[in-house]
Amino acid sequence: MAVDRDHVLRSAAALLTRRSTATMDEVAKAAGISRATLHRQFAGRDALVRALEALGIAECEAALAAARPDEGPAADAVRRVVAAIEPHAPLLAFLYTENQLFEGEEQNEGWAAIDERIAALFRRGQASGEFRIDLTPAWLTEALYGLLASAAWAVAEGRVAPKDFTHMIVELLLGGVRRPEEPAPGKES
Repeated sequence: MAVDRDHVLRSAAALLTRRSTATMDEVAKAAGISRATLHRQFAGRDALVRALEALGIAECEAALAAARPDEGPAADAVRRVVAAIEPHAPLLAFLYTENQLFEGEEQNEGWAAIDERIAALFRRGQASGEFRIDLTPAWLTEALYGLLASAAWAVAEGRVAPKDFTHMIVELLLGGVRRPEEPAPGKES
């Protein structure tokens, strides 16, 4: 019987996003395969996490392509990016906690490409005058990742309604990033 690698990855992602400390035995059970079969696919937890990382990067890239972050007003593009990433946020929240993915020479270049696309969106918003210029695009990118992960965890724990995911992130992020209106000459705030 052939093992559907995509099914195994998605089963592992679903389990690990709910319980990040799940064992390989539990991952195998969730995928409906034996531990030996899982081990033939992934030599260990690190190999599984690396495969999940590749899946997460591919899903982020597809979400960014669908969101068209280079089009229209930057604030609207941020809304589209968050909405497009929302279905993948639980996996990204899990990956966000896997420090080995972001340290040293082993870091996947796919993350840097995603970082650059999102930072470019914030730079575009700054250049157009929509966004504050005192916050770096790198910081805004990290803030977006943190909000995505936090919202995914809050939804998973039932503290936040899934329908509020995009709205909460976008409103909080844009509320802090929007460039304030300049007071009219002669009027004080």
